[in-house]
Amino acid sequence: MQAETLELARRAAELARAAGADHAVASVTSSRSLELKQRDGRVETVEESRSTALRVQLHVDGRYSTHATTDLGAAALSTFVARGVAMTRLLERDPFRRPCPRELWEGRADVDLDQVDARVDARTNDERTALARTIEEAARADAAVLSATAHVSDGRVAYARVATDGFEGTSVSTSAALGAEVSVRDEGERRPEAYRFAAAAHLADLPDAARIGREALARALARRGARKAPSARTTMVLAPEAAGSFLRRVVGVLNAGAVQQRRCFLEGRLGEPIASPLLDLVDDPHRPRSFASRLFDGDGIATRRRPFVERGVLTTFFVDVYYGGKLDWAPTTTGPSNVLFQGGRGALADLVRGAGEGFLVNGFLGGNANPTTGDFSFGVHGHRITRGGLAEPIAEMNVSGNYKDVLARLVAVGDDPEPWSSFRSPTLVFEGVDFSGS
Repeated sequence: MQAETLELARRAAELARAAGADHAVASVTSSRSLELKQRDGRVETVEESRSTALRVQLHVDGRYSTHATTDLGAAALSTFVARGVAMTRLLERDPFRRPCPRELWEGRADVDLDQVDARVDARTNDERTALARTIEEAARADAAVLSATAHVSDGRVAYARVATDGFEGTSVSTSAALGAEVSVRDEGERRPEAYRFAAAAHLADLPDAARIGREALARALARRGARKAPSARTTMVLAPEAAGSFLRRVVGVLNAGAVQQRRCFLEGRLGEPIASPLLDLVDDPHRPRSFASRLFDGDGIATRRRPFVERGVLTTFFVDVYYGGKLDWAPTTTGPSNVLFQGGRGALADLVRGAGEGFLVNGFLGGNANPTTGDFSFGVHGHRITRGGLAEPIAEMNVSGNYKDVLARLVAVGDDPEPWSSFRSPTLVFEGVDFSGS
């Protein structure tokens, strides 16, 4: 699969050059995936897909365009590229669209990202069905269960990128995932639901299938009897999954495009504190066995480990070639890969005990965040914390505030991230956060 994608990308790039493009980048993605879903004791669906798609980026007489196709026969491909070049000549010039400079893509790291597990490709439907059965049986181990669904999926993706200035790069990765969804009986018409999913490049890095079912069941049962608690300004403990969801919105605006388009509430804060000194974030694109790891980014820039928040200070943005040109900023990389949290101590239970009083947030239920101002308001589910222990579950409550204020209130960082996540957030604790309830 990898050799074929590279050869196809080479052919498309050469066709673009022959058609008159000053510079061209051809990228090919070839993938296969299979998902099996079992509900209430029987296999409900088995969905398999295979696809190969080509994308070309064309620079012609100071103009730029992108085109994509899945019709990859020799004649169709030649016509597709030639038409793309002709159409590009009709566009307005864009002085900021330029090829990735050679000095940014030369000298890629020579490391093995270890993203391929041959056992994933060798999986059979019998093995997938057995895993789904194990997940569902564990998820049904309580009389209160109304419905349980098990998910088992796997796949492989090969990618090749070729540019007419000599750049060539390839990547290939496998993936496997296990999941469970559970609904349980509660008071009246209530039907609490919960889920648990995990994915990894290697089968050995996945948790036991029965554990996935047990944890989904435990989460659903823990939400029974949930009620509003009194409104309060108090301590917020974010479980790792919730913490990742909460902070992804911050990392998501740390790019040059958001700054240039005035959609970044941290615009103008480079070199300044944006959070408590406890927040240390690193982008590590070379972490083995992670889906997000890469030797080059979407622009072809050679990747490297990059701290971007150090002791609460914003030290860099993610700067691509295009928006870097518009802002007159030196390109760094197009976006984050594996986000690592540095210097944490303790697991969720330890940090709940240390919180004393407040709320544990296990997840968010709708809401929104304004990337321009930093204001946010999210529905939450979790538990009340009383005297350092978990009390009753909560529901129909919101947490609100502004990221610029709340980040400064970070008082504890754990060391318990989800091992299979590329956004490796541990438990986080914030003081003085506003919850609205009864």
